[in-house]
Amino acid sequence: MLSAWKELLYECRTWIELKLPDNYHWEREWQNLGNHAWEIFWGSADSIELAMDDLERRKLSRSWTALNWIGESSSMTGADAIAFPDLGAETRNPNNRVWRDEKAAIERFYRRLGCFLENLPLDAEPEGTLVAKNEKISIGELVKRLIAIYSTGIAKKLNIPRLEEGFSDIYRRPENITESKKGRWTGWFMGDGDEVGKHLKNLAKVDNSDEEVKRFSSAMCSWGESFAINFRQELGRVIYAGGDDFLGVIYSEEKKDAVKPQVALDWLIKLPLEWEKHQQNITVSVGFIWAGHSVPQRDILQHCREAEKKAKSLGRNRVTIRVVFNSGQYIEWTCPWDYLKILSQYQDLDGKSNWTHIYTDLAHLEAKSAFNIDKRNFNQEFIFDFFDIYFPGEGQNLSDYDFAKHVIGFTDENEGNERIEKIIDWMRNLIKVGFQLCSNT
Repeated sequence: MLSAWKELLYECRTWIELKLPDNYHWEREWQNLGNHAWEIFWGSADSIELAMDDLERRKLSRSWTALNWIGESSSMTGADAIAFPDLGAETRNPNNRVWRDEKAAIERFYRRLGCFLENLPLDAEPEGTLVAKNEKISIGELVKRLIAIYSTGIAKKLNIPRLEEGFSDIYRRPENITESKKGRWTGWFMGDGDEVGKHLKNLAKVDNSDEEVKRFSSAMCSWGESFAINFRQELGRVIYAGGDDFLGVIYSEEKKDAVKPQVALDWLIKLPLEWEKHQQNITVSVGFIWAGHSVPQRDILQHCREAEKKAKSLGRNRVTIRVVFNSGQYIEWTCPWDYLKILSQYQDLDGKSNWTHIYTDLAHLEAKSAFNIDKRNFNQEFIFDFFDIYFPGEGQNLSDYDFAKHVIGFTDENEGNERIEKIIDWMRNLIKVGFQLCSNT
C-alpha cells in the first residue's frame, strides 16, 4: 500500500514538473508526504476482544501532521502548506520572507495549472472550471485533484479505474442566472453509526463471538448496498454507503422541477425507519445540509462533517440540520430522531402552518431583548408559554428537566441560567430552520 502511494505521488509530481516547467524546490516535501501521510495499525491476540484492545493501544501513537513551518494555509483545510514550486526552497524564511513576492509566485503556478487543464496557452486566463481562481491547495489536495481529472492521464497510467459517477451531474445553478433560470438549493446528508467500535467489543465478549462479528458486518454491508441501490432516483442519489457510514445528495435533474425543502425534510424524518432495516442494535447520527446554489461543494462536504460531529457531541442518535446560505453564513438546529416530528406539529393562531408568524414574533422579541436571561424581571416560564402558542403542549414538555436534557443534549453540569440559555437557543434555532425548510411563503 505504501509503495503504491509513493508511486502515485511520484507520477503526480513528475507530471506537474513536465507539463509546467519551472525551477522546483519541493521534492523533499513530496517525500515527507509519501513517508508519513499513511499510518497503518493492526492488532493481534488470541481473541477478538484482546486483538481490538491491542489495536487501540497501537493507535495511541497517532501524532504526525504535515509540516507547515512557514505558516500559510491552503484554501481547503486552512492548515496545510500551499503547494507551489518554491514550497521547500532554502531561501524561504519566516523572518524575512516577502509575502507579496510569494503570493505572486503561487498565483502564477495555479494560473498556469488551470490553463493547462483547460487546454489554454499557459499565459492565458483560465475560467476556473477545474482549479478555482481563488484556490491555493496543499500537496495532498493537489494529488486528489489530478487523480480525479481523468484527462491528465495519471490515473490511467496507474491503472486506477475511472469513477462511474462524480458530482458533475448534480445540477445546482445555470451558467447565467436569470429570472427564469435561478440557482437551486440542494440537500446533502452524511451519517455514521454510533459507537460501532464499542458495539463490536461487546460482541467480542459473547459466546460465538467470531460468528456474531461476521453477522454484524454482513448485515451492515448489506444494508449499505441496499440503501444505495434503492434510494429514490427522483430524489437524488447515495454517493457512498460503506456499511454504517454514508453520504448522499438530494437534487433534481436540470429538466425537472427543483426539489422542495419540505420534500427533503419529509425524507429525513423517515430516515431512522430506513436505518433500522439492518436490525442491529446501533443508532445513527447524521448531518443534513440544505445549501444554496453558490456554496462550493468542498464547503458543503465540510459542513456535512461538522454537522455530523455536532449531532454526535450532543448525545448521538440525532440529526443536525444546517442551512447554508450563498453568503457562507448558516443556521443550524440539532434534534433527536424521536422528536424531529415537532417540525410538522407547528400551527399559528389561525390553525395554519404559516411559519412567518412565529418567525416575525421571534424577531420582535429578540429586538426587545425578551430572551435576555440576565434581566432582573426575566421569567423563564415566558419561554415555555411562548413555545406553547405555536407548538401546543411542547413548551411545557420542555420545562421538564429530563425531557429537555434528552431533546437538547445538555449535561447535568449545565445548571440554572446556562441550561435555560441552551433551551432558548434550541427553540430559536428550531424556528429559524423551520422557517427555511417548512415555510410555504
